[in-house]
Amino acid sequence: MKAIQADITTLTVDAIVNAANESLLGGGGVDGAIHDAAGPQLLEECRQLHGCKTGDAKITSAYKLPAKYVIHTVGPVWQGGGCGEGEHLASCYRRSLQIACDAGLRTIAFPCISTGIYGYPAEQATGIAVQTVRDTLRSLPFTVDVTFCCFSRSDLESYLRHIENHPD
Repeated sequence: MKAIQADITTLTVDAIVNAANESLLGGGGVDGAIHDAAGPQLLEECRQLHGCKTGDAKITSAYKLPAKYVIHTVGPVWQGGGCGEGEHLASCYRRSLQIACDAGLRTIAFPCISTGIYGYPAEQATGIAVQTVRDTLRSLPFTVDVTFCCFSRSDLESYLRHIENHPD
């Protein structure tokens, strides 16, 4: 498990995770960047998936992206922390890793899910992400190399702190 600062659309991994909305039809931030870089075929395939519920995930091809697949997951909108947001966010990471494992994928990159327009406090989201991924990796039948791909320096520093402070 590692954290880097990069544009997730440039990573050559088996799968990148898209912080999608429930329609899976594109949006702003990471979602829009992934759809733009992948090309119109991604939107066409996403239309056939008929959306996705918060905390769940679905897989598509990656088309023009250097990754092989995109795993779309819908994070929670922050409502103050009393509406199950933490469990929904943890579920995004668990479901994405399970889908990757089921597809035999060995490398996956996650963005900072729900911390943009969905307003989840970044430091809390980072702690949930790192702990959930660490716990989930222990239960998988083979090793999956996980990269947390951060857009900002402050997000990267948060991920590095959480990874260092909670070693395996």
